Amino acid sequence: MKCQACTTETVLPFTCQYCGGQFCATHRLPENHACPKLANARAQRQDQVMSNQGYASYNYSYVYGQEKRKRPILFSHKEVQHISIASALVLGIGFSILIYQYVINEIAVASWNFAMMSFFAIFMTVSFLTHEFAHKVMAQKSGLWAEFRLTTWGAVLTFASVFLPFKMIAPGAMMIGGTISNTKDMLKISIAGVITNMIYAVVFLFLTLLTLGLPINALTYAFALLAYINSFMAVFNLIPFGVLDGYKIFMINKKIWAVTFIPAVVLTIITYLLF
Repeated sequence: MKCQACTTETVLPFTCQYCGGQFCATHRLPENHACPKLANARAQRQDQVMSNQGYASYNYSYVYGQEKRKRPILFSHKEVQHISIASALVLGIGFSILIYQYVINEIAVASWNFAMMSFFAIFMTVSFLTHEFAHKVMAQKSGLWAEFRLTTWGAVLTFASVFLPFKMIAPGAMMIGGTISNTKDMLKISIAGVITNMIYAVVFLFLTLLTLGLPINALTYAFALLAYINSFMAVFNLIPFGVLDGYKIFMINKKIWAVTFIPAVVLTIITYLLF
């Protein structure tokens, strides 16, 4: 079977006694596969309080998890390097999207120039980074370690798609470590990125409608395409499968998943029809 956390082929998978999922040796513990019933596992462990039987005044218990931070969000030097490379890759995707639309598909857009292409590529990169930073902020506020890291195949495929008709924007992801104390924090961390994309989609959709009919139709096209990309990013990440945010949200609270997924699909359809 494949591990539900990392999709690695596993001959003898471990079954989580709390959520029933199948995992490899690395992700067998509830903390390591973001178990949606982590609170139940923690409660059971906390019942197993270790105490010194010989000295009643020295009884003690273990506290699981970390206290929530009340300090600024931190970025390491290594993380800044990875973010810089990822930004360059996503900028390349942004330029290649417009070149493909303009040259290969022969979509003639008046006032289309390098400045407008740069505008689109920059805001597409900002949309990607904001999604990742939303995860980081919520995770660090919950007392967890969270830093962006490039992934080898993600970065390679993103770079390759700059030159290919299909586009993939996945140079890396926000890596989160530590122990999540409750499912509420897990839900906030998982849904934060999707919410930012939906907000961007609504804003760019409004700007698209606002600029319709203006002489600079390249601006309207850029807004419409940015609205569609953000909507699509939200829908894709909400798919309840594998390591995507949607799987964790779906397992924690199916109603919240549905309330988020349906508007994201509607936004994607509307923005697709616009551009």
